[in-house]
Amino acid sequence: MECQDPKCPIHGNVKTHGYEIEGVVVSDKAQKTAIVEHAYTTFLGKYERSLRKTSRIAAYNPDCIKARAGDRVVIVGTRRLSKTKSFAVTKVIKRGE
Repeated sequence: MECQDPKCPIHGNVKTHGYEIEGVVVSDKAQKTAIVEHAYTTFLGKYERSLRKTSRIAAYNPDCIKARAGDRVVIVGTRRLSKTKSFAVTKVIKRGE
């Protein structure tokens, strides 16, 4: 059975652009939404040190992928899908426990 979701980036008609971000799903409680936490480092020139930072991105979670909390996923930029979502989950790299 193929996905019938029009907002699905794989089976629907939403185009993807930008770059892919890898992260971990920390919440999947909202309907068709996954909160993905992305860890990255940034350099502080004044102190000549690197900082570890995280950002939490709300991403569209289509029914054909169904990413759950703890999964390592790839998200990619799309057009604005709702007030907070402009990313979509495209694949699950590793399923969590």
